[in-house]
Amino acid sequence: MDTKTQVKDVIIKLLKVKPEELKEDMTLEQSLGVDSTEMVEICIALQKEFGVKIQEKEVAKTHTLVEIANVIDRKR
Repeated sequence: MDTKTQVKDVIIKLLKVKPEELKEDMTLEQSLGVDSTEMVEICIALQKEFGVKIQEKEVAKTHTLVEIANVIDRKR
């Protein structure tokens, strides 16, 4: 499974959304209305999933699903 798919799965499970609600080309704020508290939860979940240290600012609301996956790939 590629990183982007894993990131998408983590976010879908954490936020309890349907896969079609998470648009790859939109920011998490645009596609899901993610707030700062949810962003922290996403960072924690991604750190557990991938075993890398991720700062909230690296997964800030301006990032898309693809960009988040790229950040994780660079840290691996």
